[in-house]
Amino acid sequence: MITAAADYLAGALIIVGALFALVASVGLLRLPDLYTRMHAASKAGTVGSCLMLIALAVHIGEAATALRALAGVVFFLLTAPISAHLLAKAAYSAGYRMWQGAVSDDLAETAAAAKKNGPSGTEG
Repeated sequence: MITAAADYLAGALIIVGALFALVASVGLLRLPDLYTRMHAASKAGTVGSCLMLIALAVHIGEAATALRALAGVVFFLLTAPISAHLLAKAAYSAGYRMWQGAVSDDLAETAAAAKKNGPSGTEG
């Protein structure tokens, strides 16, 4: 009975995780600029991957494998948002501008101040 319930739970988690991964891939194709695409890939892709790893932990039944899967979930949750933020900031610094229909550009003032003051760490 418990094994069947765990199998159904793992199956449901796989399906929901796959739907999140599908939403992330559709977002990569349909969204207008680098930043919104990166947002879709990092957020929905991370949730989808985490749900599938949790499904593995539920389905496998071994403590060692489940612990590795849960460590993978923690790794995804800690690294994906940080790496997406740093990649977006580097893309902005490199000159990739936002879509014309974007509502606000919060980094514009910071970038203008940094450009005015020169590179950080240099004395002039």
